[in-house]
Amino acid sequence: MKVLNKYIVVEVLKGAFITQIVLLTLFNLFTFTDELKHLGEGHYRLKEILYYVLFTSPGVFYELLPASALLGSLFVLGSMGNNRELIAMRAAGLSVMGIIKAVMLAGCVLVFIGTIVGEFVAPASQRMAHMSRVSAQNNQVNMNAEYGLWLREGKKFINIKQVVGDGNLADLVIYEFDDAHHMSKATHVDQAIYLGNQQWTMNKIDSSEISIQQINASKDESQIWKSSIAPNLLKIVAVLPNNLSMYDLAGYIKFLKKNNQKSHLYESALWGRVVNPLVTFVMLLLATPFVIGIKRGVSVGERMMLGVLIGMGFNIIDKTVSHLGLIYGISPPFMAFAPSLAVLCLALFFLKRAQS
Repeated sequence: MKVLNKYIVVEVLKGAFITQIVLLTLFNLFTFTDELKHLGEGHYRLKEILYYVLFTSPGVFYELLPASALLGSLFVLGSMGNNRELIAMRAAGLSVMGIIKAVMLAGCVLVFIGTIVGEFVAPASQRMAHMSRVSAQNNQVNMNAEYGLWLREGKKFINIKQVVGDGNLADLVIYEFDDAHHMSKATHVDQAIYLGNQQWTMNKIDSSEISIQQINASKDESQIWKSSIAPNLLKIVAVLPNNLSMYDLAGYIKFLKKNNQKSHLYESALWGRVVNPLVTFVMLLLATPFVIGIKRGVSVGERMMLGVLIGMGFNIIDKTVSHLGLIYGISPPFMAFAPSLAVLCLALFFLKRAQS
Protein backbone atom coordinates (compact mmCIF):
# COMPACT_ATOMS: atom_id res chain seq x y z
CA MET A 1 0.00 0.00 0.00
CA LYS A 2 2.89 2.34 0.70
CA VAL A 3 4.02 1.97 -2.90
CA LEU A 4 0.54 2.83 -4.20
CA ASN A 5 0.23 5.79 -1.83
CA LYS A 6 3.62 7.11 -2.88
CA TYR A 7 2.68 6.68 -6.54
CA ILE A 8 -0.57 8.65 -6.11
CA VAL A 9 1.17 11.41 -4.13
CA VAL A 10 3.93 11.83 -6.72
CA GLU A 11 1.52 11.81 -9.66
CA VAL A 12 -0.86 14.32 -8.05
CA LEU A 13 2.07 16.63 -7.25
CA LYS A 14 3.37 16.34 -10.80
CA GLY A 15 -0.07 17.11 -12.21
CA ALA A 16 -0.55 20.08 -9.86
CA PHE A 17 2.84 21.62 -10.67
CA ILE A 18 2.44 21.13 -14.43
CA THR A 19 -0.97 22.81 -14.20
CA GLN A 20 0.56 25.55 -12.03
CA ILE A 21 3.25 26.26 -14.64
CA VAL A 22 0.65 26.45 -17.43
CA LEU A 23 -1.70 28.73 -15.46
CA LEU A 24 1.15 30.91 -14.19
CA THR A 25 2.46 31.34 -17.74
CA LEU A 26 -1.00 32.35 -18.98
CA PHE A 27 -1.54 34.82 -16.17
CA ASN A 28 1.91 36.32 -16.65
CA LEU A 29 1.20 36.76 -20.36
CA PHE A 30 -2.03 38.58 -19.49
CA THR A 31 -0.16 40.77 -16.97
CA PHE A 32 2.59 41.51 -19.48
CA THR A 33 0.03 42.46 -22.17
CA ASP A 34 -1.84 44.68 -19.72
CA GLU A 35 1.36 46.42 -18.56
CA LEU A 36 2.33 47.22 -22.16
CA LYS A 37 -0.42 49.86 -22.07
CA HIS A 38 1.75 51.82 -19.62
CA LEU A 39 4.95 51.47 -21.64
CA GLY A 40 6.74 54.82 -21.85
CA GLU A 41 5.18 56.37 -18.75
CA GLY A 42 8.11 58.00 -16.98
CA HIS A 43 10.98 55.50 -17.08
CA TYR A 44 8.67 52.50 -17.38
CA ARG A 45 10.35 50.49 -20.13
CA LEU A 46 10.27 46.87 -21.27
CA LYS A 47 12.87 45.89 -18.66
CA GLU A 48 10.75 47.33 -15.84
CA ILE A 49 7.69 45.50 -17.17
CA LEU A 50 9.58 42.19 -17.14
CA TYR A 51 10.75 42.91 -13.59
CA TYR A 52 7.17 43.66 -12.58
CA VAL A 53 5.90 40.38 -14.06
CA LEU A 54 8.74 38.47 -12.39
CA PHE A 55 8.16 40.01 -8.96
CA THR A 56 4.39 39.46 -9.08
CA SER A 57 4.77 35.78 -10.04
CA PRO A 58 5.09 34.44 -6.45
CA GLY A 59 1.82 36.14 -5.50
CA VAL A 60 0.08 34.71 -8.56
CA PHE A 61 1.57 31.29 -7.74
CA TYR A 62 0.06 31.48 -4.25
CA GLU A 63 -3.36 32.55 -5.54
CA LEU A 64 -3.46 29.85 -8.22
CA LEU A 65 -2.48 26.96 -5.94
CA PRO A 66 -6.03 25.76 -5.09
CA ALA A 67 -7.04 25.85 -8.78
CA SER A 68 -3.84 24.02 -9.77
CA ALA A 69 -4.51 21.37 -7.13
CA LEU A 70 -8.02 20.84 -8.46
CA LEU A 71 -7.12 20.72 -12.15
CA GLY A 72 -3.96 18.69 -11.60
CA SER A 73 -5.70 16.07 -9.46
CA LEU A 74 -8.61 15.83 -11.90
CA PHE A 75 -6.18 15.31 -14.78
CA VAL A 76 -4.04 12.72 -12.97
CA LEU A 77 -6.82 10.78 -11.28
CA GLY A 78 -8.90 11.00 -14.45
CA SER A 79 -6.05 9.45 -16.44
CA MET A 80 -5.71 6.73 -13.80
CA GLY A 81 -9.44 6.08 -14.05
CA ASN A 82 -9.39 5.88 -17.85
CA ASN A 83 -6.37 3.52 -17.73
CA ARG A 84 -8.14 1.35 -15.12
CA GLU A 85 -5.36 2.02 -12.61
CA LEU A 86 -7.84 3.04 -9.93
CA ILE A 87 -9.80 -0.18 -10.49
CA ALA A 88 -6.57 -2.17 -10.14
CA MET A 89 -5.68 -0.29 -6.93
CA ARG A 90 -9.08 -0.97 -5.42
CA ALA A 91 -8.82 -4.63 -6.46
CA ALA A 92 -5.44 -4.73 -4.68
CA GLY A 93 -7.16 -3.63 -1.47
CA LEU A 94 -6.80 0.15 -1.60
CA SER A 95 -10.11 1.69 -0.54
CA VAL A 96 -11.63 4.94 -1.68
CA MET A 97 -10.57 6.46 1.65
CA GLY A 98 -7.06 5.18 1.03
CA ILE A 99 -6.96 6.99 -2.31
CA ILE A 100 -8.28 10.15 -0.67
CA LYS A 101 -5.68 9.93 2.11
CA ALA A 102 -2.92 9.74 -0.51
CA VAL A 103 -4.38 12.75 -2.33
CA MET A 104 -4.62 14.68 0.95
CA LEU A 105 -0.97 13.83 1.68
CA ALA A 106 -0.07 15.45 -1.64
CA GLY A 107 -2.24 18.36 -0.53
CA CYS A 108 -0.11 18.72 2.63
CA VAL A 109 2.98 19.14 0.44
CA LEU A 110 1.21 21.72 -1.73
CA VAL A 111 -0.07 23.64 1.28
CA PHE A 112 3.39 23.67 2.87
CA ILE A 113 4.96 25.06 -0.32
CA GLY A 114 2.10 27.54 -0.72
CA THR A 115 2.48 28.75 2.87
CA ILE A 116 6.21 29.34 2.44
CA VAL A 117 5.63 31.26 -0.80
CA GLY A 118 2.57 33.14 0.47
CA GLU A 119 4.06 34.22 3.80
CA PHE A 120 7.74 34.76 3.09
CA VAL A 121 8.26 35.21 -0.65
CA ALA A 122 5.11 36.74 -2.19
CA PRO A 123 4.63 39.74 0.21
CA ALA A 124 8.21 40.94 -0.24
CA SER A 125 8.20 40.38 -4.01
CA GLN A 126 4.81 42.11 -4.38
CA ARG A 127 6.15 45.16 -2.56
CA MET A 128 9.24 45.15 -4.78
CA ALA A 129 7.04 44.90 -7.89
CA HIS A 130 4.81 47.73 -6.71
CA MET A 131 7.73 49.92 -5.70
CA SER A 132 9.68 49.40 -8.94
CA ARG A 133 6.58 50.07 -11.04
CA VAL A 134 5.57 53.25 -9.21
CA SER A 135 9.17 54.52 -9.03
CA ALA A 136 9.62 53.99 -12.77
CA GLN A 137 6.33 55.67 -13.68
CA ASN A 138 6.67 58.59 -11.27
CA ASN A 139 10.03 59.86 -10.02
CA GLN A 140 8.37 61.52 -7.02
CA VAL A 141 7.75 58.32 -5.13
CA ASN A 142 10.11 56.11 -3.17
CA MET A 143 8.47 53.63 -0.83
CA ASN A 144 9.92 51.79 2.12
CA ALA A 145 7.23 50.06 4.18
CA GLU A 146 9.26 50.03 7.40
CA TYR A 147 9.81 53.81 7.41
CA GLY A 148 6.63 54.99 5.71
CA LEU A 149 6.37 56.70 2.34
CA TRP A 150 9.11 59.00 1.07
CA LEU A 151 8.36 61.64 -1.55
CA ARG A 152 10.49 64.39 -3.04
CA GLU A 153 9.16 67.73 -4.21
CA GLY A 154 11.85 70.16 -5.33
CA LYS A 155 14.15 70.74 -2.36
CA LYS A 156 11.68 69.16 0.07
CA PHE A 157 11.76 65.55 1.28
CA ILE A 158 8.48 64.36 2.76
CA ASN A 159 8.09 61.33 5.01
CA ILE A 160 4.51 60.09 5.43
CA LYS A 161 3.76 57.48 8.09
CA GLN A 162 0.03 57.13 7.45
CA VAL A 163 -2.26 57.45 4.43
CA VAL A 164 -5.84 57.40 5.72
CA GLY A 165 -9.33 57.81 4.35
CA ASP A 166 -9.47 59.07 0.77
CA GLY A 167 -5.80 60.02 0.65
CA ASN A 168 -5.50 62.28 3.68
CA LEU A 169 -2.21 62.16 5.55
CA ALA A 170 -1.22 61.73 9.18
CA ASP A 171 2.09 61.86 11.03
CA LEU A 172 4.25 63.39 8.32
CA VAL A 173 7.55 65.26 8.41
CA ILE A 174 8.72 67.75 5.78
CA TYR A 175 12.47 68.34 5.46
CA GLU A 176 13.55 71.42 3.49
CA PHE A 177 17.08 71.94 2.14
CA ASP A 178 18.85 75.02 0.83
CA ASP A 179 20.98 75.39 -2.31
CA ALA A 180 24.03 74.10 -0.42
CA HIS A 181 22.11 70.91 0.44
CA HIS A 182 21.95 71.86 4.12
CA MET A 183 18.74 71.24 6.04
CA SER A 184 17.06 74.59 6.61
CA LYS A 185 13.74 73.54 8.10
CA ALA A 186 12.00 70.47 9.56
CA THR A 187 8.24 70.43 10.02
CA HIS A 188 6.16 67.76 11.75
CA VAL A 189 2.45 67.69 10.89
CA ASP A 190 -0.13 65.63 12.75
CA GLN A 191 -2.68 65.69 9.93
CA ALA A 192 -2.99 66.99 6.37
CA ILE A 193 -6.34 67.18 4.57
CA TYR A 194 -6.54 67.66 0.81
CA LEU A 195 -8.63 70.66 -0.30
CA GLY A 196 -8.18 70.37 -4.05
CA ASN A 197 -6.25 72.52 -6.54
CA GLN A 198 -2.93 71.30 -5.09
CA GLN A 199 -3.71 72.65 -1.63
CA TRP A 200 -3.68 70.92 1.75
CA THR A 201 -4.71 72.02 5.23
CA MET A 202 -2.02 71.09 7.75
CA ASN A 203 -3.11 70.76 11.39
CA LYS A 204 -0.99 70.80 14.57
CA ILE A 205 2.34 71.84 13.11
CA ASP A 206 5.70 71.80 14.88
CA SER A 207 8.42 73.59 12.90
CA SER A 208 12.14 74.02 13.46
CA GLU A 209 14.14 76.52 11.37
CA ILE A 210 17.77 75.48 11.32
CA SER A 211 20.79 77.69 10.75
CA ILE A 212 24.48 77.53 11.65
CA GLN A 213 23.93 79.86 14.62
CA GLN A 214 20.66 78.60 16.09
CA ILE A 215 17.44 76.59 15.82
CA ASN A 216 14.13 78.42 16.11
CA ALA A 217 11.13 76.26 17.09
CA SER A 218 7.53 77.28 16.51
CA LYS A 219 4.04 75.81 16.71
CA ASP A 220 0.93 76.48 14.68
CA GLU A 221 -2.57 75.01 14.78
CA SER A 222 -3.24 75.23 11.04
CA GLN A 223 -1.57 76.23 7.77
CA ILE A 224 -2.24 75.96 4.05
CA TRP A 225 0.31 73.81 2.25
CA LYS A 226 0.66 74.10 -1.52
CA SER A 227 2.00 70.90 -3.05
CA SER A 228 1.82 68.96 -6.31
CA ILE A 229 1.35 65.79 -4.27
CA ALA A 230 -2.24 64.61 -4.64
CA PRO A 231 -4.32 61.78 -3.09
CA ASN A 232 -4.43 59.81 -6.35
CA LEU A 233 -0.63 59.55 -6.19
CA LEU A 234 -0.72 58.49 -2.55
CA LYS A 235 -3.35 55.81 -3.18
CA ILE A 236 -0.88 54.09 -5.47
CA VAL A 237 1.62 53.60 -2.66
CA ALA A 238 -0.86 52.99 0.18
CA VAL A 239 -0.57 49.68 2.00
CA LEU A 240 -2.34 46.94 0.03
CA PRO A 241 -3.61 43.72 1.63
CA ASN A 242 -1.96 41.56 -1.03
CA ASN A 243 1.42 43.05 -0.13
CA LEU A 244 1.25 41.83 3.47
CA SER A 245 1.86 38.50 5.19
CA MET A 246 -0.51 37.23 7.88
CA TYR A 247 1.85 38.57 10.55
CA ASP A 248 1.95 42.01 8.91
CA LEU A 249 -1.80 41.99 8.35
CA ALA A 250 -2.44 41.20 12.01
CA GLY A 251 -0.09 44.01 13.06
CA TYR A 252 -1.66 46.50 10.63
CA ILE A 253 -5.18 45.58 11.77
CA LYS A 254 -4.12 46.20 15.36
CA PHE A 255 -2.65 49.55 14.29
CA LEU A 256 -5.85 50.58 12.48
CA LYS A 257 -8.09 49.63 15.39
CA LYS A 258 -5.83 51.48 17.82
CA ASN A 259 -6.23 54.61 15.69
CA ASN A 260 -10.01 54.10 15.26
CA GLN A 261 -9.70 53.38 11.55
CA LYS A 262 -11.62 50.88 9.45
CA SER A 263 -9.89 47.51 9.26
CA HIS A 264 -12.59 45.35 7.62
CA LEU A 265 -10.74 45.10 4.29
CA TYR A 266 -7.54 43.93 5.98
CA GLU A 267 -9.41 41.53 8.27
CA SER A 268 -10.99 39.95 5.18
CA ALA A 269 -7.54 39.64 3.60
CA LEU A 270 -6.15 38.07 6.80
CA TRP A 271 -8.91 35.47 7.06
CA GLY A 272 -8.66 34.83 3.33
CA ARG A 273 -5.02 33.85 3.89
CA VAL A 274 -6.00 31.68 6.88
CA VAL A 275 -8.61 29.82 4.83
CA ASN A 276 -6.43 29.40 1.71
CA PRO A 277 -4.90 26.06 2.84
CA LEU A 278 -8.40 24.74 3.56
CA VAL A 279 -9.45 25.71 0.03
CA THR A 280 -6.61 23.60 -1.40
CA PHE A 281 -7.68 20.57 0.63
CA VAL A 282 -11.34 21.09 -0.29
CA MET A 283 -10.48 21.26 -4.00
CA LEU A 284 -8.52 18.01 -3.77
CA LEU A 285 -11.26 16.36 -1.76
CA LEU A 286 -13.84 17.48 -4.31
CA ALA A 287 -11.82 16.13 -7.25
CA THR A 288 -11.47 12.57 -5.92
CA PRO A 289 -15.14 11.51 -5.66
CA PHE A 290 -15.87 13.22 -8.99
CA VAL A 291 -13.24 11.08 -10.70
CA ILE A 292 -14.26 7.89 -8.94
CA GLY A 293 -17.95 8.56 -9.48
CA ILE A 294 -17.64 9.39 -13.20
CA LYS A 295 -17.64 6.58 -15.74
CA ARG A 296 -14.37 5.51 -17.31
CA GLY A 297 -15.37 6.65 -20.81
CA VAL A 298 -15.31 10.33 -19.93
CA SER A 299 -12.36 12.00 -21.66
CA VAL A 300 -9.60 13.92 -19.93
CA GLY A 301 -10.76 17.08 -21.69
CA GLU A 302 -14.25 16.72 -20.25
CA ARG A 303 -12.81 16.18 -16.78
CA MET A 304 -10.64 19.29 -17.13
CA MET A 305 -13.65 21.30 -18.28
CA LEU A 306 -15.50 20.08 -15.21
CA GLY A 307 -12.59 21.22 -13.07
CA VAL A 308 -12.54 24.65 -14.73
CA LEU A 309 -16.27 25.07 -14.10
CA ILE A 310 -15.90 24.03 -10.45
CA GLY A 311 -12.89 26.28 -9.90
CA MET A 312 -14.45 29.29 -11.65
CA GLY A 313 -17.75 28.79 -9.86
CA PHE A 314 -16.06 28.60 -6.47
CA ASN A 315 -13.89 31.65 -7.20
CA ILE A 316 -16.90 33.73 -8.31
CA ILE A 317 -18.91 32.72 -5.23
CA ASP A 318 -15.95 33.32 -2.92
CA LYS A 319 -15.28 36.82 -4.32
CA THR A 320 -19.00 37.69 -4.25
CA VAL A 321 -19.39 36.57 -0.64
CA SER A 322 -16.23 38.47 0.35
CA HIS A 323 -17.47 41.72 -1.24
CA LEU A 324 -20.92 41.31 0.31
CA GLY A 325 -19.22 40.92 3.68
CA LEU A 326 -17.33 44.19 3.12
CA ILE A 327 -20.46 46.03 2.01
CA TYR A 328 -22.70 44.86 4.86
CA GLY A 329 -20.01 44.62 7.56
CA ILE A 330 -20.50 40.90 8.17
CA SER A 331 -17.93 39.04 10.28
CA PRO A 332 -14.77 38.45 8.13
CA PRO A 333 -14.05 34.97 9.59
CA PHE A 334 -17.57 33.81 8.74
CA MET A 335 -17.47 35.23 5.21
CA ALA A 336 -14.03 33.68 4.63
CA PHE A 337 -14.96 30.19 5.79
CA ALA A 338 -18.57 30.02 4.49
CA PRO A 339 -17.83 29.24 0.78
CA SER A 340 -15.16 26.65 1.64
CA LEU A 341 -17.35 24.93 4.21
CA ALA A 342 -20.24 24.83 1.72
CA VAL A 343 -18.02 23.20 -0.93
CA LEU A 344 -16.63 20.85 1.73
CA CYS A 345 -20.17 19.65 2.49
CA LEU A 346 -20.69 19.14 -1.26
CA ALA A 347 -17.45 17.15 -1.51
CA LEU A 348 -18.42 14.95 1.46
CA PHE A 349 -21.82 14.32 -0.14
CA PHE A 350 -20.24 13.14 -3.40
CA LEU A 351 -17.68 11.12 -1.44
CA LYS A 352 -20.42 9.29 0.36
CA ARG A 353 -22.12 8.55 -2.98
CA ALA A 354 -18.84 7.31 -4.47
CA GLN A 355 -18.33 4.90 -1.56
CA SER A 356 -21.86 3.50 -1.75
